[in-house]
Amino acid sequence: MTNDTMTNNQSTSHILMIRPVNFGFNEETAASNAFQNRNADKNGVKEKARQEFDTMAAILFENGVDVTVIEDTPEPYTPDSIFPNNWVSFHADGGIFLYPMQAENRRLERREDIIAQLEDRFEVKHIIDLSRFELENKFLEGTGSMVLDRENKIAYACISPRTDREVLALFCKQADYKEVSFHAYDEYHQAIYHTNVLMCIGSRFAVVCLEGITGEDEKNAITTILKLTHKEIIGISFEQMNQFAGNMLEVRNGEGDILIVMSKNAYNSLNQGQKTTLEKYGKLIWADINTIENNGGGSARCMIAEVHLPVIT
Repeated sequence: MTNDTMTNNQSTSHILMIRPVNFGFNEETAASNAFQNRNADKNGVKEKARQEFDTMAAILFENGVDVTVIEDTPEPYTPDSIFPNNWVSFHADGGIFLYPMQAENRRLERREDIIAQLEDRFEVKHIIDLSRFELENKFLEGTGSMVLDRENKIAYACISPRTDREVLALFCKQADYKEVSFHAYDEYHQAIYHTNVLMCIGSRFAVVCLEGITGEDEKNAITTILKLTHKEIIGISFEQMNQFAGNMLEVRNGEGDILIVMSKNAYNSLNQGQKTTLEKYGKLIWADINTIENNGGGSARCMIAEVHLPVIT
């Protein structure tokens, strides 16, 4: 028997995290990810990343989140395995999507055994594998490339080398989402590699770096849709985006209380007004993941794959 409520809640209390083994600066992703810091401290990175991961997982667990932690494997070499949201997403209708990844060593992160382990607790009705687009050099890196408004079935996506329009359109068709695509650039006019570093969608709020959306028509369209879907817009600056303030995620605990997860750097970059506004919509929780951010170019949201699959009861 399954709990088949089929509600499209924006957030869930069930999450998947991958504990890293070979975390480190990934040369294969650095060309398109301006958030990776080549000058970051490389000493003891693997151990520091594991410590930061364990601290963050513990904070989530202590706050009542159901965290499934799966240990990465030493082989094959997957320095970015700590960011599972790029290769897989889980949906309330029992669907799983697998995604095409730009970096060849990131494609090795897709593991059938992880899905099999989740099937012990959650109902999986179908798996849609989009990874074949790697053969055409077309990519869509999961909920990095897309920020999903699950309640209103809207996929926000900034087009970049990691986010292809054709694959995005196919996801939206298969998942019955409306596509809202746009172009976004950092202060040096480099395409922002993943949508989830400039944007976070919660149940009743949206954090977004509007400075990065240079097209006025696209910017106006996004703000209009956010207002129509009853999201309070919390604007962040380039400086705050660069501290991963856009890379937050709304989750719930077992009691249904909303938590807004972010890194210590993201939290510290926010002004008091922004924190006060966010606190209207959930409890702010954060962890120090500086090593992961500097070397991996991803933050708290990237480390979490939300499991919206129906729970087997």
